[in-house]
Amino acid sequence: MTYVVTENCIRCKYMDCIEVCPVDCFYVGENMLVINPDECIDCGVCEPECPAEAIFPDSDDRAGAWAEKNTEFSRIWPNITRKGTPPADADEWKDKPDKAALFSPEPGQSAG
Repeated sequence: MTYVVTENCIRCKYMDCIEVCPVDCFYVGENMLVINPDECIDCGVCEPECPAEAIFPDSDDRAGAWAEKNTEFSRIWPNITRKGTPPADADEWKDKPDKAALFSPEPGQSAG
């Protein structure tokens, strides 16, 4: 099992999860984060830290198609080990549903 970042992260990207990850398995895109499933140790400490409730175990139905995106983009986006500044409008996007169409494949900037 591994953990998966889902579409709830899009345009929120709070990054609280990064601070607690003991193995630095998060990767940063332009408007969301992903977890590398080969690096994740399944500890689960990231899940309760996410204000957008965007992280689920891969066994959860809500992880679905996002598991593949996490795998794919964690191979090409930069690793991030320190929390950066979330988008100024993150709170406005936090509880909006159906954000998948807003996903950007572009890499983000690593804060660490």
